[in-house]
Amino acid sequence: MARLPHRIIKETQCLLTESVPGIKAEPDENNTHYFPTVILGPQNSPFEGETFKFELFLPEEYPPKYAPKVHFMTKMCHPNVDKMERISLDILKNMWSPEVQIHTILLSTQALLSASNHDDLLVNNVIEEGRPMEPKP
Repeated sequence: MARLPHRIIKETQCLLTESVPGIKAEPDENNTHYFPTVILGPQNSPFEGETFKFELFLPEEYPPKYAPKVHFMTKMCHPNVDKMERISLDILKNMWSPEVQIHTILLSTQALLSASNHDDLLVNNVIEEGRPMEPKP
């Protein structure tokens, strides 16, 4: 980790020592900008009891210029996740701020599974068709 910016080292150490309940994120041993992540579906949500894999990638100019990239590896049916399993989360787009940390992004992603954001829909027909927001097999 010696070549990494201090901020990424500090956030990575925090993730490894202060785990987030229901979320496991550790840097890849070959690429410390890449975090394979596992998230458990939140209780009392349509995803309760499910396990989802996603990847979080820190661009070179994280955090001053660019937000991390978040992409689900597990197929799912959710109005804020598109066909390519990309997530729409305001803090990763128009509300990005260098003060936002990886920990916050993980918690926000987990919270999005509990309550979709109808102001930032990627898949309108999930709601329009009345299909339940359940994971795809």
